[in-house]
Amino acid sequence: MLDVTRLTVLVAVARHGSVTAAARALHYAQPSVSHHLARLEAETGSRLLQRVGRGVRLTEAGRLLADRAEEILGRLTAAEAELAELTGLRGGRVRLAAFPSALGTFVPVAAAGFAAAHPAVDLRFVQAEPPEALRLLRNGEVEAAVVFDHPETVPESAGTRLETLFEEPSSLVVPADWAGDSLADHRDRPWISGCERCRARLLSACAAEGFTPDIRFTTDDYVAVQALVAAGMGATTLPALALAAHRDPRVRVVPLAGPGRRISVAVLGEPPDPPGTAALLDHLRAGALVTVRAPLTDIVPM
Repeated sequence: MLDVTRLTVLVAVARHGSVTAAARALHYAQPSVSHHLARLEAETGSRLLQRVGRGVRLTEAGRLLADRAEEILGRLTAAEAELAELTGLRGGRVRLAAFPSALGTFVPVAAAGFAAAHPAVDLRFVQAEPPEALRLLRNGEVEAAVVFDHPETVPESAGTRLETLFEEPSSLVVPADWAGDSLADHRDRPWISGCERCRARLLSACAAEGFTPDIRFTTDDYVAVQALVAAGMGATTLPALALAAHRDPRVRVVPLAGPGRRISVAVLGEPPDPPGTAALLDHLRAGALVTVRAPLTDIVPM
């Protein structure tokens, strides 16, 4: 492996035309320059310099190596500058995947803080439910993913590090003219639920009250869910972020007791995280803190 310092010396000789001038430009002692050149010739097995009178000139091999060395040193300088930008968050890109109601509530708060603090960093988002968000994370297509408890949310042992941001409560959502504040009060009504993979929480909550809901409609669109409820097509439960992102004035919302679902951010590997990812996590934590301290309906104006 060629030594970068010796290549730097050779390039300096090529640029300045003599060992003395190269030593002066590099702030080296002349014997040190001569030593580096001798070692470089030994490493390459090539004669790189030829004495001409009191000076030296590069041989054909010397010129070839000096040209390539200049390219190499230029790339190294560029790499150092790029790394400095990333480390100092003066450039680079950070990508985040998040599910719709997170993108409609606390993620924009975090994004605004990040953009204000690091305007030169290219921050990008993609909407994705937890399984897809985690796939994007594992494939290197995003640096972080905001997810919620899900059957396909992988454990940390799979290489994904999960950090809980907050616990999100749920509410019963019924048409404004339907009486009853518990799930069991609506046991004989039709129900609306999310996809097959996401209805476990509803089924579990209803089972705890002694019945199995008659699910007539299935959609993950929280706007469509509330429209169906408002039209009298059924009852449902919705997490707080969905109701904060969109609230249909024609529905009645009753907070439910008991544990909610965990909202987490997922990244790959162990800390320390890359600077851009670490900064984004800080702002997501701050956005989550706002979410915990304030009513969720205050996050996004209704």
